[in-house]
Amino acid sequence: MIINFSVQNFGSIKDKQTLSFEADKSTHLEDYYVINENGLRLLKLGLIYGANASGKTTILKALDFLRDIVLKPKDKKTEAFDFKPFLFDTNTPNQNTFFSIEFFQRKIRYLYEVELNEKAIVKEELYFYNPNRANVFKRTTDLDKQFSAITFGSKIKVDKVFEKTLVSYTLWNNTVLGGFLKTNMESEELKDVTDWFSLYLNPLISPKLKLDNYITSLIGESKIKKSTIIQVLNKADFNISDILIREVEEDLSDEFVKFLENQAKISKDELSELKKKGKVTSLDLSFEHTIYNVKYSLPLDEESAGTQRYYGLAGVLYMLIKQSMAFPIDELEASLHPDLFIHFLLSFLVNSKNSQIIATTHNREFFQDKDIFRKDAIWITDKPENGATELYSIADFDTSVIRDTSNIYNAFNVGKLGGIPNLGDYYIDMDYDEAK
Repeated sequence: MIINFSVQNFGSIKDKQTLSFEADKSTHLEDYYVINENGLRLLKLGLIYGANASGKTTILKALDFLRDIVLKPKDKKTEAFDFKPFLFDTNTPNQNTFFSIEFFQRKIRYLYEVELNEKAIVKEELYFYNPNRANVFKRTTDLDKQFSAITFGSKIKVDKVFEKTLVSYTLWNNTVLGGFLKTNMESEELKDVTDWFSLYLNPLISPKLKLDNYITSLIGESKIKKSTIIQVLNKADFNISDILIREVEEDLSDEFVKFLENQAKISKDELSELKKKGKVTSLDLSFEHTIYNVKYSLPLDEESAGTQRYYGLAGVLYMLIKQSMAFPIDELEASLHPDLFIHFLLSFLVNSKNSQIIATTHNREFFQDKDIFRKDAIWITDKPENGATELYSIADFDTSVIRDTSNIYNAFNVGKLGGIPNLGDYYIDMDYDEAK
């Protein structure tokens, strides 16, 4: 599980911002929101609210970027990283970018830190707690020689062959963890951490990503129970009596290729072969509706946008309940009725055991009922005059701003919590250029 995630000098983020999943002292909705892990009380949900262009998505993209540099190491030294530092400042474009993440894997607490620029990993460190903090490795890079040096902590047993092999695979633009994935060497700690990035932390789900092919393929492989998905859809009032699946061959979309790349569960050779073919054998999907005891089938693309979106989210919900994993989801409410948005979140909170959702939203309906949310699970992104994203939790506000009996929704509406756009009036001056 994620304990906290920090990022600095990435996109709209200038100064270090931290998203924490450590619960505060409140026992409100404890059984649904909080998981106890080795003495820490961790939240299942981190919901980020804010105005457009305030940096909500940037937080999720930063987490996704960190996952990528671990699981998709570069093949050549000349390959640059695909990101930009904070550009609205004279200094930050020439400064390094920083990531830090703390998490539990197999009940062991890890801390992973990376410092980089657009060309290379500058520093990288991994620690574990047993019970006190101990170093797994430290990596530094000689930027002039484009060479990385790796040293292991005193509690880590590795031989010289392992060290030399790992250094040879750790290019200056590769993480040590990415270099390790290229080797055939054994390391319990490094495998723990790479497994966590691969199996627990999933790639970012964007509003445009169509999950239907992926979820349908999992149903076809019996990794997801079709009957459970039908149950989830019916609890969401979609009146679907069956899911009908048949194999068809269709063009391979760029969006689906990107999703397969991010999954890191398909080999480069398999992906290359798919790209070369340009087509993929997929499962054609229709939903069966029973009206007055008569069955009708409707192809997925003729269903409403909300039905299509919720079918994908139903599959995600199934995985979150059955397994231990985290999903970053951008604009969770996209194409969903406000009540359905809340229904999805409550279904996750009630049924999941060891999973997490990190999601962005513009939906304020969730904040009208304190009986269904905790303040420490709600985060806000705001942008002051310098244009840099600031991230903070509702729980950071004292009782002079939010009293336990107040309506958080109203506090948002009157601007007490930030996170709302500073809008002008509605008049459009068509002669604006001439008037200046």
